[in-house]
Amino acid sequence: MKSILLLFTALLMSGAAVAKPKPRPRPTPTAVDSVAFWQAAAKAYTDSVNHTLHYQQGHIVLPSGIGELTVPRGFRYLDSAQSRRVLEQLWGNPNGECLGMLFPVGRGPVEPNHWAYSIEYDAMGYVKDNDAEDIKYDELLEEMQNDVDEGNKDRQAVGYDPVYLLGWAANPYYDKDKNALHWAKSLRFGAGPDTVLNYNVRLLGRKGVLVLNAIGDRRQIEEIKASIPGLLAGVTFAKGQRYVDFNPGLDEVAAYTIGGLVAGKVLAKVGLFAVVLKFWKLGLLAVAGAWAAAKRFLGLGAKES
Repeated sequence: MKSILLLFTALLMSGAAVAKPKPRPRPTPTAVDSVAFWQAAAKAYTDSVNHTLHYQQGHIVLPSGIGELTVPRGFRYLDSAQSRRVLEQLWGNPNGECLGMLFPVGRGPVEPNHWAYSIEYDAMGYVKDNDAEDIKYDELLEEMQNDVDEGNKDRQAVGYDPVYLLGWAANPYYDKDKNALHWAKSLRFGAGPDTVLNYNVRLLGRKGVLVLNAIGDRRQIEEIKASIPGLLAGVTFAKGQRYVDFNPGLDEVAAYTIGGLVAGKVLAKVGLFAVVLKFWKLGLLAVAGAWAAAKRFLGLGAKES
């Protein structure tokens, strides 16, 4: 009897083992799966960044009381602290100090087709504008290109790619009534094929200049140009700091004139650093932010049962 029970038990166990289904092989991801995965990962990363940013609209008093900003229609303002995070952590700038940033509504710092204005103040003194009508900008461009080429030696010596100033994307223009200067440069970095846009806006004040740099892609130049009237209408110096408040007996005159502002230190401003690094840095951060999703998709983080 005992032998029969043992045999019966053995048969049951053998049957259970046979009946247990084999684990199905994991399907190999197709090209369509890969595209869907990266789209989902990019969206997850974008959403995670956007949820940490808090924008403002309406009337803004700029830090240090240097001026005021009425946020233009279709834009959102990001304060100084958050802008520094965008410039340094998200876009990889070595120095992200600024008074704030303006982003088009619906396009944050890691959205597709994004761009932004960075806002700074340079206390360089009162900039005389009496040379504005006499500047030969084609000759100035040639001088700037030579300066950039010379500066590339130092850039490459410390590990940066060379910069190539290709030309004007928008010719310099000075609005004497608004004491506003704006122009755009076309640039290329290293051996990359992309042409990058650096659009510069300067508002002249009693003791310095408000610096607004559009950080974007050359394909966005028409959109940026169209936004400038609203931008200029919304930015003002505080009373006592306006261009008309200049006191020649008290105030320092800047070493730069209008031509000097356009030439400037081509490689020194934060807006240009942002352009240099934003395109490749965003890709690295998106991959890092998507790694958890990648492990789920590929099954790398799951324990076998």
